[in-house]
Amino acid sequence: MTPAEKQVRALYLNLLDAWNKKDAEMFANLFTSSGSCVGFDGSQNNGREDIRSTLLQIFKDYPTGEYIAVVEEVRLLTPNTALLRAISGMVPRGYKDINPAVNAIQTLVAVESEGTWQIALFQNTPGAFHGRPELQQKMSADLRDALKTSATTH
Repeated sequence: MTPAEKQVRALYLNLLDAWNKKDAEMFANLFTSSGSCVGFDGSQNNGREDIRSTLLQIFKDYPTGEYIAVVEEVRLLTPNTALLRAISGMVPRGYKDINPAVNAIQTLVAVESEGTWQIALFQNTPGAFHGRPELQQKMSADLRDALKTSATTH
């Protein structure tokens, strides 16, 4: 893995860490000023302030779970643009196992400027796999394996 790919992976793990800490400011500051975030429910937030204010409300109103994730790929598209793909699950607060109903495919597009990588786009898509339960079961098994090893937990 190249140094840039490692930095993009760290950027993604910092994003999950910010969510797990319920830190809307930290989460939003990982984005470019015009960055976009597409939530699990399809909601779209554009720009740091929109992302921050939306997360403040979510964290206030909902007992959000903690992410567990498995990074499947980090690929440089150009020297200053990268794509990260991951699978993720959530462990509800107070529980020790994922809730498979909220497993997701996550995609992050990162851009580098003056040595700093930031998120241009983060998309969180439900891992429903309609009509293909074996794929949903495999995803849950992979996430449970990651949860056991805590290799990608924050």
